[in-house]
Amino acid sequence: MCRWAAYTGRAIFLEDIVSRPGHSLIRQSHGAAECRTAVNADGFGLAWYGEREEPGLYRDILPAWSDPNLRSLTAQVRSHLFLAHVRASTGTATSRNNCHPFAVGRWSFMHNGQIGGYDGFRRSAEMLIPDALYAHRKGATDSEALFLAALGEGLDSHPRLALERATGLFEDLSRRRGAPPHVRMTAALSDGVRLYAVRYATDGEAPTLYHRWSDSLGGRSVVSEPLDPEQTGWERVPAGTFCTFEGRVAEFQPFRPYLPGARAA
Repeated sequence: MCRWAAYTGRAIFLEDIVSRPGHSLIRQSHGAAECRTAVNADGFGLAWYGEREEPGLYRDILPAWSDPNLRSLTAQVRSHLFLAHVRASTGTATSRNNCHPFAVGRWSFMHNGQIGGYDGFRRSAEMLIPDALYAHRKGATDSEALFLAALGEGLDSHPRLALERATGLFEDLSRRRGAPPHVRMTAALSDGVRLYAVRYATDGEAPTLYHRWSDSLGGRSVVSEPLDPEQTGWERVPAGTFCTFEGRVAEFQPFRPYLPGARAA
């Protein structure tokens, strides 16, 4: 599975999360500790917020550890809120359009996990993307489709409910036409003001998710696995949880996707 890290707080250099820590995201890309695949080499990406509402976006298909442009970028760019991702494909092609994070307007999104049997209902999943948003469908991943479906379900007005609705629709397709595990996921998303994260699975095997406030950085890291296991203060997010981070405030709510039949009942 993929590895990712996000940060919100006082503006820092991206390298303070992406490459400098002892178990940084780049180190995780070829030596993940809490992942079924230790090597994640199917591309990487960054989304960061600066002076403008829409995030900057940088993605490529090289392994994260082998691209000097990535190291140069993260050493020079500061941001108060950013998302970073290294990819391990679950079946779709290694291409720039399939690399996370994805961005539409002020929103950015990245995902780790899978929707079981996605190839068997991909066309139906595509139909969940509203016509007004379909032009943003650049790749072939279930992750991007889930993001666009969540935008269509009202991400701007209520992020948790929108992602619950979209996840429920994908879970329903997987249960009817796919295969178990129907959903395993962690995801991070942001509107440039707040950072949101979720951990969920239908089979009790949700990918790991941690968060930690740092007084020295003046911000919070939200990660697939701790950036330095020897640091104290890392807190594991329970499965079935939706997180909202803004400043020092961390809010946790149940994350309960509901299937279309349950919604109509």
